[in-house]
Amino acid sequence: MKKLAFALAFSAAALAAGAQSSVDYYNLSQSQLRGTARYMSMAGAFGALGGDISTLTQNPAGIGVYRSSDITATLDIDLRRTTLDNTGSQPYRNAQTNVACNNFGYVGAAKTGSSIMPYFQWGAAYNRVQTFNRYYRGYFPEIATSWTNQVAAASEGYTSRELEGRVNSDNQIVYDPFYDSDADWLSALAYNSFLINGGRDGNYVGLFQNGSTGNAEVEVEERGYIDEYTINFGGNFADMIYWGLGIGIRDLSFTRYANYNEQISNALVPVDPDNTDRLGNGAAEWGIDTYQSVSGSGVNLKFGLIFKPVNEFRLGFAVHTPTWYNLQFNQSAQTTYGLGRIEADNYYTFDNMAGGPDEGNPFADTGNGYWSRSCKSPWRLMASAATVIGGRFILSADYVYEAYPSMGDSGLDSSVEVSDDIKRYYAGSNELRVGAELRVTPGLSIRAGYGMKTSGVKADAREGRDYVYTSGVSSMYTFDGTRSNITAGIGYRWSQFYVDLAYVHSTSTAKWNAFTPFPRQANEAYSLAAGAKSGPTADLTDTSNRLALTLGFRF
Repeated sequence: MKKLAFALAFSAAALAAGAQSSVDYYNLSQSQLRGTARYMSMAGAFGALGGDISTLTQNPAGIGVYRSSDITATLDIDLRRTTLDNTGSQPYRNAQTNVACNNFGYVGAAKTGSSIMPYFQWGAAYNRVQTFNRYYRGYFPEIATSWTNQVAAASEGYTSRELEGRVNSDNQIVYDPFYDSDADWLSALAYNSFLINGGRDGNYVGLFQNGSTGNAEVEVEERGYIDEYTINFGGNFADMIYWGLGIGIRDLSFTRYANYNEQISNALVPVDPDNTDRLGNGAAEWGIDTYQSVSGSGVNLKFGLIFKPVNEFRLGFAVHTPTWYNLQFNQSAQTTYGLGRIEADNYYTFDNMAGGPDEGNPFADTGNGYWSRSCKSPWRLMASAATVIGGRFILSADYVYEAYPSMGDSGLDSSVEVSDDIKRYYAGSNELRVGAELRVTPGLSIRAGYGMKTSGVKADAREGRDYVYTSGVSSMYTFDGTRSNITAGIGYRWSQFYVDLAYVHSTSTAKWNAFTPFPRQANEAYSLAAGAKSGPTADLTDTSNRLALTLGFRF
């Protein structure tokens, strides 16, 4: 069996349908505590209060509280640290500082002359919902299995002819396993890199065998954001019931560069590059570089109510529809590999698998794949309560429920497999926010708050008891844990001007996995092999300390 042993460097107009996974949808449906400084200093517990531009993205009924026009902008300084721990070596920490204007907007208010609805309000705002910027890396000194073994198990059922690239005598590609077959891209890439071998009867083997030892390294850089532009309308009935309706337009951009590599001793390697069914003991050193990008836009609707039976007490309710996205995905991957056998105490390398020892390190390349999907984020429900005591003290609380099982593909792109995965892996998440404000003098106020959000991932998936399906060239994935915010702030108002300062300490945890445990067989969804070994895994923690300064003018 002769495999394709040079770069596959080309692109195609589309990737096979179903190349998106529930893991991607979940990670792109997250949000952070961002908005005006007053809003953040009270942990975002503004659902029953209103009167702040940040409420346009939370409970649109908050716009109905306005009695005058408002224009505001917020500068945000984010000192972020990412830690990858429990790798078996020293934890790696990376620090970043980002400065941006993450919120600005305008609200207008006009008297109607009606006693039934005395004011009508309208507004527009920009808010950064999420930032994806982070970098981390880790070293794993003792791995129990190899990425190649996982891919070998997942490749069960593909014939070697489906995975094998073929060229003519002029080195022109006449059959490409990435675009001329329905095979999984990682299976084809690993096969043409000599990382999985055998397969004559549909069964493949990886490099790790009984008696193998090895180590692994990972390096990941993520960049991107989710921005939301909102247009809101609202009013109130008899200064008792406030209502608001909002339209949100989201802009999404995300990129990830990742490298994963392994060094394995006593590996199961081919002893003849022209016949890789012949295997023997040797050494292996290989790596995979992956690139993924997602970009696009979406639209959502928000509706909210605030009920104020008496001046001292308020109740709020809001519902957010899914954001219906049209997204464009792009991906590519490349492997580099060096394999060798030990024979009569001599070490023979197979570097000439790529065409000769003088041509550099052998590698295989998927080329570039891109496709579009229509998908939706989860529904979101919010219930709030607040009390105002003596016109000087405010205590407010919000409860937010996000229905992650409702996310997924939409329209004609709907995928039964992705929908089944979403129901299998995810549950609704719960978030509680509590905030307080004390007016010390007519112009000076101090604030504090706390918020916590639970994970939307079920325990079996998060703790490695389910087989987790990823897509395209991606095998690594993260599942989040809890997220908390501790906040404080101060504000000062004079005449029509105001300035607010907030401090936010955020901590979010996640579990990083190089790849999922092995399935029992390819057509047996979620079933793990007896004694299945997990790949490298680590705790991923993001800690953020943010300062936000808001300047505003009411007129």
